[in-house]
Amino acid sequence: MEELVRFIVGELVDNKDAFEVSSQVEDGINVINIYADKDEIGKIIGKQGRIAKAIRTIVKAGSGKDSKKVSVEIIER
Repeated sequence: MEELVRFIVGELVDNKDAFEVSSQVEDGINVINIYADKDEIGKIIGKQGRIAKAIRTIVKAGSGKDSKKVSVEIIER
């Protein structure tokens, strides 16, 4: 899943070095963190959060076969 999120976010931002994606497991939930520069956050979130919601939907749909809970967090660095 981490590679999928990295690919999607990489296509959204102008500067490929302006973000970082990492994942970790907390209480049985796979948390995917997207760390991005302030200039790129708006492109990742989108108007009214539509792009962020779409990213979360794609990740949840992709993890459905694994039966694991997945959370996507967008964090400004």
